[in-house]
This record gives sequence, C-alpha cells and structure tokens, in this order.
Amino acid sequence: MTRTVAITRWRRKTAARAMPHNNLISSLEAIAHRAMGLLPRHVWATLFVRVFALTHVPLLFLARPTVKELTDERVVVRIPLGFLSRNHLRSMYLGALAIGADVTGGILALESARRAKASVVPIFKDLKAEFLKRPETDVLFTCADGPSIDRAVRQCVATGERQQIGVTVTATAKGELVARFAMTLSIKQRP
Repeated sequence: MTRTVAITRWRRKTAARAMPHNNLISSLEAIAHRAMGLLPRHVWATLFVRVFALTHVPLLFLARPTVKELTDERVVVRIPLGFLSRNHLRSMYLGALAIGADVTGGILALESARRAKASVVPIFKDLKAEFLKRPETDVLFTCADGPSIDRAVRQCVATGERQQIGVTVTATAKGELVARFAMTLSIKQRP
C-alpha cells in the first residue's frame, strides 16, 4: 500500500468519526418525519419545531415552544414563562416574545411548503412590534395568515422568484392582548 492510499483511508476514517452531529441530525429528523402520521398534527408540529430548534437554532429550543393548534389557516404557539424567558420584572423578556412571533409565523410557512412538496427557504425580513401590556404568565402567539402564506409559497414555486408577504402575529396572556407583531416574510426557492 502506498503512502497516498494510506493517508486517504486515514482521512476517510477520521472524517467519518468527526460527523456524528450530522448523523444525529438526520436521525432526529427521520424520527420526526415518521411521527407525522402517528400523532395529532399539533403534536408532531411541536416535535418538529423542537428537533429543528435543537439542531439548527438552539436559542429557540431554550424557549420551549409548544404548538397548541395547527390548521391550514392558523397556528397557536405557547411560550412558557420560566427562568430563561423571564426578565428582572418577572414578566416575559422582549427576546422571548420575538422568538414566539418568529416561530409562529415560520411554522405556517414551513407547513405550507411541506404540503406543496416545495423546497423553499422562509425568512423574516423585518419585524415591527407593539407591546401593550407586560405578560406575567405563559404567552399564546396566534397567526391566522395561512391562506396568504400558502398562496405566496405556491407562487414562489410557480415563478421561481422571491415572494414577500406581510404576516401578523398576536400575543395574548390570560386572554388579554399583550403584543402585536407585523413581519415581512420572504420566501425563495432553495438553490
């Protein structure tokens, strides 16, 4: 065996050992995909969000979002008030509220792309927030822009061009409106 062949084999072995993170991601995503048919829609959506967060956006995982309701038209996500999401006034921190708004609008975009079997990248271009009251309990985030997001995803797939759409998310605590978020969702096809 020549020295070049030996070095090539050694590199392959070390590269295979250095990628357990990628194998873990693939395994977790495969488990979540299999669970889709076995669990209610909002339960597998929670599982998907948490696996996605753990593997791609760890800060989102720390917020512990739970999907309470998921239909083609709307989604409701709960962010619990806890040690990591609370500020010095014992109300929900601004960053945790922004995370809740982001994940709520993003779930509808990802769900729409999954239904259309499209490989698209949704990302929020901007965020405008209006804070009305301090949330001192768990917060429910609601987005009812499913049909317009669905149209934008279909149009993106049909034309191949980036689509931008306004998305509104409301945040409530104990049935009272605590914040409103207006975001621009940008959707483009994966290269």
